[in-house]
Amino acid sequence: MPARSPLSLAALASAAVSGLEPMRTQLLDATADDIDTALIEDNLSRHWVVRAPRNNVASMRLDAESQLIGQLRSWLPFGMPEAEGVAPLRSGGRALVHRKLPGRPIRPLELLHRPTLATAYGQAIAAIHNLPTRLVEEAGLPVYTAEEYRFRRLAELDRVAATGLTPVRLLTRWEHAVEEVGAWRFIPCVVHGDLAGDNVLAEGEEVTGVMEWSETRVADPADDLAWVSIGATETAMGPVFTAYTAARSEPVDVDLRRRARLSGEFAIARWLLHGVHTDDSAIIDDAVQMLADLEAGVGDEPW
Repeated sequence: MPARSPLSLAALASAAVSGLEPMRTQLLDATADDIDTALIEDNLSRHWVVRAPRNNVASMRLDAESQLIGQLRSWLPFGMPEAEGVAPLRSGGRALVHRKLPGRPIRPLELLHRPTLATAYGQAIAAIHNLPTRLVEEAGLPVYTAEEYRFRRLAELDRVAATGLTPVRLLTRWEHAVEEVGAWRFIPCVVHGDLAGDNVLAEGEEVTGVMEWSETRVADPADDLAWVSIGATETAMGPVFTAYTAARSEPVDVDLRRRARLSGEFAIARWLLHGVHTDDSAIIDDAVQMLADLEAGVGDEPW
């Protein structure tokens, strides 16, 4: 279905939360392209976020996320998008409305100049990874063993190679990484799955909120360190990993940082796959350029 207008999203927010009278509405870019998202300011100067799925798959993801957040809210030291109201949709499913979380998105490079924030960021990721895995299992979300996850990466690599759009040196680098069995001996844990872009919020030197929990799973902890591993300098990464390691309840495996970098590189490959799947030439061109830049950056260095 086509994207909803700001007016229709404002109407959904008003229907979902008693006493919410929209005054201003601003469309927001969503992580998923099958969910319409808007920021609402009401007559009491309160700020809300409304999210409305466009199809049944997106609707199931939002419902699973909402159920999971209900179970996690007492375990984590930062805010999450906990629904305060829902509104049924004519197409089926429901729109969810939550308060806008305080803070602004963290950018990887700022961690270099703000070691206290880098420490808080590492501790926030550790708090997620320390969650009991049963919470994810009970929410019906994916659970992988280390070996299953390695095979998942292999299958993903095959799909990337089949596009014919990835530099050979990168494919060779990734093949060596995935085939090095010893580097994949990690203890699976709760993984957020999408700690990138605007999904981690900070105010001052503290992490105040984490958004977008629909990709949560029990899997490789390296995935949640991928974004900062590929976006920040090695110097900035030091405080993050030191704080993360100290705060983890389980031992951190010696290959975590290597797999985190690999996961960050794979994110570009997944962007390419998304473009191919949706037949979006703009996304494909963007991903091909990013892969070329990545190849130039890593050269012939081992993974």
